[in-house]
Amino acid sequence: MIFLKYRVLKLELNKDRDVERIHGNGVNTLDIEPVERRYMLSGGSDGVIALYDLENFSRNVHYTCKAICSVGRNHPDVHKYSVETVQWYPHDTGMFTSSSFDKTLKIWDTNTLQPADVFHFEGTVYSHHMSPVATKHCLIAVGTKGPKVQLCDLKSGSCSHILQGHRQEILAVSWSPRYEYILATASADSKVKLWDIRRASGCLITLDQHNGEKSKASSEAANTAHNGRVNGLCFTRDGLHLLTTGTDDRMRLWNSSNGENTLVNYGKVCNESRKGLKFTISHGCSPEFVFVPYGSTIAVYTVYSGELITMLRGHYNTVDCCVFQPNFQELYSGSRDCNILAWVPALREPLPDEDDEVVSHSQKNPAFQDAWSSGDEEG
Repeated sequence: MIFLKYRVLKLELNKDRDVERIHGNGVNTLDIEPVERRYMLSGGSDGVIALYDLENFSRNVHYTCKAICSVGRNHPDVHKYSVETVQWYPHDTGMFTSSSFDKTLKIWDTNTLQPADVFHFEGTVYSHHMSPVATKHCLIAVGTKGPKVQLCDLKSGSCSHILQGHRQEILAVSWSPRYEYILATASADSKVKLWDIRRASGCLITLDQHNGEKSKASSEAANTAHNGRVNGLCFTRDGLHLLTTGTDDRMRLWNSSNGENTLVNYGKVCNESRKGLKFTISHGCSPEFVFVPYGSTIAVYTVYSGELITMLRGHYNTVDCCVFQPNFQELYSGSRDCNILAWVPALREPLPDEDDEVVSHSQKNPAFQDAWSSGDEEG
């Protein structure tokens, strides 16, 4: 566990690995399938979707991750406008999903690269998500320009539920990785809501950054998660906490069971995105790290202490998305510079004296603390 933690702390731009450039415009979204963790999807502002094989068959030090297929501009079913979210079907690689500013959500057959189903909406689609753990439902949560959260049923091919409560567009949606009926939604109305989709009323909690302490004389000011648009959501891997980002340049960590703001201070987290921000959390190591697009860089923080560990620099335009590959503790990022970059741990293992240095650091830096010493208190 400690060595895996060391690997994450030593992430650097891999100059020996290129990801084939397919997109003629910015890269908005990335997803690595959870079965083999070998295939990666990308979606771009050009409407194009690409599918990459991350495996290095050449065994050469320098190699290129090739796109093995793509839904290009000449494909008859290509999205007309920007693709905002791509996601693999959680249980196998035979299917994936994409949603777009063209007001559609498409379900794709990976083998034929043809849409098996298409859902149409009245407004721009900002975000969608399938539950990684659901066994009793096949619902896709969809956030659009309208204030209602749509739940689309893969089995019936129709929108089976609507969740009402937000007042402006839904910029991010995320199912809990712990409970299959729990959904988090983030909106331009400054609010984050947790829903139990089995309940008639739906909404369980509206997150309050002040934990109920601020005067509620003004109902508008009550129960806001951020002082601006909330455009990013990410559960921790155990589902016990939820991270949110907003255009108030803040990131907040919430207890997902009671909605409490944990008040972890990450400092200023620069966020000027007018749409959804795709950030990610590490897994397979402890403590957990969060990787957040921050201008043309990616900021790396420890989740539970809020400490800024490093800034990953390599893109030359705004970064809009990143995704973590846990098998090798690697990170992939997509940017408006049209590139996808691979960030990998330094190949060299720590020397004995460097191990001592890591130990001495543990007194000063929470990111170096032993996973077993304080994990229960932090969780």
